[in-house]
Amino acid sequence: MTKLSITALAFVLAAGHFGSVLQAAPPPAARSETTQQQWFRDAKFGMFIHWGLYSELGQGEWVMDKRGMSAAEYEKLASRFNPTEFDAAEWVAIAKGAGMKYITIISKLHDGFAMFATRQSDYNIVDATPYKKDPLKMLADECHKQGLKIFFDYSQLDWHHPDYFPLGETGHSAH
Repeated sequence: MTKLSITALAFVLAAGHFGSVLQAAPPPAARSETTQQQWFRDAKFGMFIHWGLYSELGQGEWVMDKRGMSAAEYEKLASRFNPTEFDAAEWVAIAKGAGMKYITIISKLHDGFAMFATRQSDYNIVDATPYKKDPLKMLADECHKQGLKIFFDYSQLDWHHPDYFPLGETGHSAH
């Protein structure tokens, strides 16, 4: 056998071996759903609310990054954020009337502003705005009253915090 044919044979054997290794693995055994996962899958219809300081500018929750605003500049929005027309009962009634089973609302987004009362930071709707109320507590109370589930979306990423590690291109102008 020539050196070339031995090399070719070795390649064919190796390709056959690695080919079987690279085949898709059989699917894992089906996992059973938790009670909560089952409820959420069965609920099917709910409302997800994005609402926070960024609402003041009317350009979505990424406005700080898209405009290249510094954290200090963005923080000034809190002094004028005063949602006096917020009506938890109306929001919940609308969701319930439409047949929704739950509401999910942003409690803290990557801008670092908390839409609830917290001792963790004074950068929240109760301490930093003229509104001085906790709308998430009001919304939760109303959801319980009207029989809707409520969930809170809480981002651990925080452009406002000095330890934020910006991944990709977001949050770079915030510091």
